[in-house]
Amino acid sequence: MDKQKPKVAVNIFVIKDNKLLLGKRRSTAGDGSWGLPGGKLEFMEHLIAGAKRELEEETSLIADLAFENIVNDPCDVDSTHFLHINFLANNIIGEPKLMEPNKCYEWKYFSLDDLPEPIFIGHKKIIPAFIEKTVFID
Repeated sequence: MDKQKPKVAVNIFVIKDNKLLLGKRRSTAGDGSWGLPGGKLEFMEHLIAGAKRELEEETSLIADLAFENIVNDPCDVDSTHFLHINFLANNIIGEPKLMEPNKCYEWKYFSLDDLPEPIFIGHKKIIPAFIEKTVFID
């Protein structure tokens, strides 16, 4: 019998003028909810390389990335289990562009104390951890 295994996701916090970049998800899990740029780590891919790939694929942004936090998220609500490894973007080059219109309606910056609703279920623990400077959640 095959056991289900957790998936690994890499997510990126892009901050500009104390505002967080979020995308409104389309045609994927969480349609209409707001989430960070990021996605699943590919087989044999290094964490930072995967995060940089996701950031550029989704937003066209290029940045140096620094480790921010890890969130283990077994979720009873949608029966998923992700290990989220999250990074902070530094030395950002470019402005966000909608690179995958089939997966995202728009990219927009939001004040950290006035985030939109609904937040994507997979990022509900990640964003507060970032704001509170929590490095690990299990």
